[in-house]
Amino acid sequence: MTSSAGSAPVVAPGAAGVVRGHAWRTTWLLLAFMLVNFADKTVMGLAANPVMRDLGLTREQFGTASSAFFALFSLAALAGSFLTRTVRTSVLLLGMALLWSAAQLPMLIGAAGFGVLVATRVLLGAAEGPASPVALHHLYGWFEQKDRTLPTAVLLAGAAAGVAIAAPTLGVVIDHWGWRWAFGVVGIVGLVWAAVWLRYGAEGPLAPPVGRRRAPEPSAAGARTEAARVPYRRLLLSGTWLAAALGSFAAYWTLSAGLTWSADYFQEVGGLSLRGASLLIMLSALTKGAAMLVHGVLVQRSVKRAAAGLPPRLPWPSGVKTGLMMILAGAATVWFAATDVLWLKIVLLLGPLAVTDIILTVAATAVSRISPADRRGVTLGALTCVFALAGVLAPLVMGHIVDTGATVASGYFGAYGLMAGLVTVAGVAVTFFLRPERDARRLGTERPGDGPDSRP
Repeated sequence: MTSSAGSAPVVAPGAAGVVRGHAWRTTWLLLAFMLVNFADKTVMGLAANPVMRDLGLTREQFGTASSAFFALFSLAALAGSFLTRTVRTSVLLLGMALLWSAAQLPMLIGAAGFGVLVATRVLLGAAEGPASPVALHHLYGWFEQKDRTLPTAVLLAGAAAGVAIAAPTLGVVIDHWGWRWAFGVVGIVGLVWAAVWLRYGAEGPLAPPVGRRRAPEPSAAGARTEAARVPYRRLLLSGTWLAAALGSFAAYWTLSAGLTWSADYFQEVGGLSLRGASLLIMLSALTKGAAMLVHGVLVQRSVKRAAAGLPPRLPWPSGVKTGLMMILAGAATVWFAATDVLWLKIVLLLGPLAVTDIILTVAATAVSRISPADRRGVTLGALTCVFALAGVLAPLVMGHIVDTGATVASGYFGAYGLMAGLVTVAGVAVTFFLRPERDARRLGTERPGDGPDSRP
């Protein structure tokens, strides 16, 4: 019933039970894909202290090496998303996983120094840039719009799961075999995932056709729709897309800064050991993943209530609720930076700070809602292209602020203050402008069966 990663989809759309089973198997495979993706990112931050010590780097230099990961990330995200119009997403995902491993394994060589580190991070970033939009575009070939929030949350929770699993595991690897083997381990795991995907990866029955000649998206009556003619300019200048991009940029800033500097922060400011810092990073990632999954479950329940004709429990647009959560997270970030009490930092980290990443799920489903299916890959890629710029800036800016502070603690206070302001401003924008249901109607891209706006 399924095909290999390079074949056309052969799952019949009418076989509902079979389709649902394959859809969720694909979701779990893509969850593992994202897990490997973020393990690749996490290894750099976990190895920060030994890498800086062995290679004689300042924090600003290390931040530069971390930012090198994002040198081509945004451009690759956009270019890879355009490839979804001519190359099957199953093939693109396989190629990315193979390139990830090729970028990690050279660090096993003892002579590999700062230059090799920077070069391999650039290659890794170029290979990982399209990962999220291509994986989401592939996933949406298996689920209708009204059913996408929960699988989207599961897939994006792979980011949290990758950090949660990688932090303690790679911490042990670094302690026992050195930081170079931490890079080697994630490279080998990437090869294992590629082998599994080659066997089980398949396109979904809802995936748009690829190639130069593309059929327009049909309406319920089978007629040609105006949605296929909506220019990218209108999609990318809509309030929903712009608010989604800014909110995701702020969330990715916190994510990238945390991956790079959390271990150093909790060791230098919090007084924890590498093992203690790794455990705390793991717990933080788990709470973020749990928050995304709980949000996904609530949205699915809201969809079922709407289908049953019941009113929403909280009749606010999803943008209002998500934006208010981001504003709460911004206030909590200031408190986190200001307090010297370690247990309070931990409570804030595992509590209100954990809801920031929910915007990544909301943004992806909102952009998908306003986009025609054959343009979805590009609009999602453009979203990633914009918010991934935070990955370039956050490690470098934060490293510079910490290095120029009177003390390490005061430098981190300034860096987290900047982060708090960014999250708060983004939260305000999301609150007032993220309206996918309204913009889909305005753009003429609303499709039958989309259902009401997500209102858990």
